[in-house]
Formats: sequence, structure tokens, C-alpha cells
Amino acid sequence: MGVIAAFGTSVVADRAPERLHRPRWRGPPVFTRIVLSIVALAVPTVLAGPPAQADAGPSTPGTTITLPLTGIEQESDLAAPREGRTGVLTAQRDTAAFSLLGVTWADPDPAAGTRVAVHVRTRTGGVWSPWHALHASGDGIGPDEGRVRGGTEPFWAGRSDGVQIRVGVLAGALPADLRAELVDPGESIVDRMPPRRTKPDRVDGRVKGRAERPAIVARRDWGADESLRDTKFKYTGTVRAAFVHHTADGNDFPCSDSAKVLRSIYRYHVQTNGWADVGYNFLVDQCGTVFEGRAGGVDKPVLGAHTLGFNTDSMGVAAMGTYTSAEPPGPMLIALSGLIAWKLGLDDRDPAGRVTLTSSDSGSRYPKGSTHSFDVISGHRDAFNTECPGQALYEQLPAIRKDVAVRLG
Repeated sequence: MGVIAAFGTSVVADRAPERLHRPRWRGPPVFTRIVLSIVALAVPTVLAGPPAQADAGPSTPGTTITLPLTGIEQESDLAAPREGRTGVLTAQRDTAAFSLLGVTWADPDPAAGTRVAVHVRTRTGGVWSPWHALHASGDGIGPDEGRVRGGTEPFWAGRSDGVQIRVGVLAGALPADLRAELVDPGESIVDRMPPRRTKPDRVDGRVKGRAERPAIVARRDWGADESLRDTKFKYTGTVRAAFVHHTADGNDFPCSDSAKVLRSIYRYHVQTNGWADVGYNFLVDQCGTVFEGRAGGVDKPVLGAHTLGFNTDSMGVAAMGTYTSAEPPGPMLIALSGLIAWKLGLDDRDPAGRVTLTSSDSGSRYPKGSTHSFDVISGHRDAFNTECPGQALYEQLPAIRKDVAVRLG
């Protein structure tokens, strides 16, 4: 909680020094050049530009492997979870390399996810992990995205070559056509170098909006394969609310792997969920790096697929990781605050206020066509029956609202 209090003291570095024009000037002394280089590295910048082209994607393409889950392949496993009646328990399967996985089923009704308990474990370097629970997805399910299957949130396992899966039945029958989806993010040149940076766009010498535009890693700079997504962009009305999420894919990855994690989530959302693009408008990693999510322009009201029933007139930002009990790191909280302040400031929204939105899907907490009043900065759980964004992050939202209000003056 104390981390948020530091928000208001965040400092924006000065702009880069202008070039000097003097006859026979041979540049500053060596020490001065070193200092200027260090200062330049500290200048907050924005990775800007139009949506990336297909040739900016992974140098080694990613892949998705689908494994049918047909029943009980072994009679007992003392280490396996006991939640619900065992409907599926696979053997320890050898697989091609993957880093992220999820489980899907035929029924797209969000209620289907409440009737099963899904657990997985993976093998890395010959060692099997503990069992991990996968939670049913509630991000953007619905006809706007053309989704035809239900499923879990994706889970980041890291580089793995084996998997075991258990599906427990809590009520009713086992969902039909169960599948495991194993995603390899591929390799990209961006995994071996820092993101390419440019200065923020300025209008009449000032940054557009009421708050400073944060540094944002553009899609081409996290290695997005633009051939995967829908080529058409969809926009909503002005952004009236911000919904905060967590990706619920674990916390066991360094920030240097954030681009790989994002490429995997992107592939899962498009190829497994059948969405037009990655569901979130933005994602923030544990080091406070902000990534462009759904394509269409970071300063535009791009229609996302993040909050079932309430994607219209809102933005969705996801904290990368799981924050049910783990505390979100300070740099992540600061970045979330800065990003939300900038986006809400573009449309003069009051971060401490409330907004009335109309549900477009009865799978949300509210029937289709009904209205509900939300905090302008809300959590995913406020609109959908989910733990997201995790209790630890949800408890930070009041402090985030206060800090965003300070940033917007």
C-alpha cells in the first residue's frame, strides 16, 4: 500500500539537449559526452508509429499445438489435485517445446467454466513443476469477437517439453471437446535488444492530453506477428472507463521475457480464442514497462476484448502476472497510474468519479441491455464473476484513483 504514496513524486526527465552550432566545434569533452549519453538513456520516450508490418514479427515463427483431452489415461496419481470428480487425467506427456498453455472446450457459455476445475503441470529441464490451477476466462467472450469456444486463461510455464493435465467436474457433465493448447512464442530479434524508442508526439509544443504520455513499447518492438490479427481496426466511443486486469499467467518470468509472454498471449487470444487481436489495449510488466496491446493506435479509442459486456467506451489494461496474493511491484503500480492518467486525460474523465455503462452481454454480472454505475477506474471483477485483477491488485485501486487524480490536476 505504501508504494502508491510515491506516485505523486514521479519525475519526468528534461528533454534531450539541442545540438550546438559553432565553427570548428569538435564536440564536448569525453567526460561530458559520457554524461550526456547517460542522461539520454533516462529520458522517458514513446515507441510510436503505425501498426507494424508482418516482416517485423518473430524471426522464428511461433506455433500452437492442440492436444485432445479424451478421458482418464491413468487410474490414480497421489500428487494430483482432488478438486471435483476426475473427468480428465492425462499421463505425463512428452511434447514439442512450448511456453504457455491453456485448456478449452466447445461450450462458449462463461457458466461452463464454473463447472470445472482445471490443473496442469509442466516439465522443464527434466523436472516436473507443481500443479497449477487454471481459471476460466472472462475476458471479452462474446459475439463481437466471434468466439466459438470457452476456456481458461493462458498460463506461462516457461520453456517446457512435457505436460500433464487434470480436469475435475464440480457440477453437471464434463464439457465436450476438451483440448489443451500449447503455445510457443517463437524467437524475435527484439528478445536480444532493448526496445527501439522515439520521443512522445507533441501538439503545439506540448504533449497531447492533460497528463504526460508514458513510454509505450509498440507492437513491432515486442515482435507482434501482424499476419495473425484481423486487418481491420474497430473503435469505440470516447474512453469513459478503465478496467484493470491481471493476466493470471504466473509470476515466474523475468522482465526480459515480457515480449515473449505477450507474443504468447497474443497468439492464444487470436488462434485459440478466435479473437480479432490481443484482448487488452495495454499490458504492463513487473518492471513498469508499458506495452501496446490491441492494434489501432495507442491514443485512439480502440475497441478491445477485455471485459465481457463492457468493452464499449472503455479501455482494458492488464498487469502481467498473478496478483491474487502476491503484491504488485511498485514500478508496475506507478506505470499503471501514469498510463491510466494519460488515457483518461485525453477525454477529460474524472478518475475519482463514476460512469454508467450499458451491458452488451448477459454473461457479465449484469443482463444485456441493463445499465450499471462503475467507478471510472474499476477492476475486471466489478463487471464479471472473476477474481481478476486479483485481491492484492484490486486493493490498490483506491490509491491508483487518487494518484491519477493528482496527475490530472
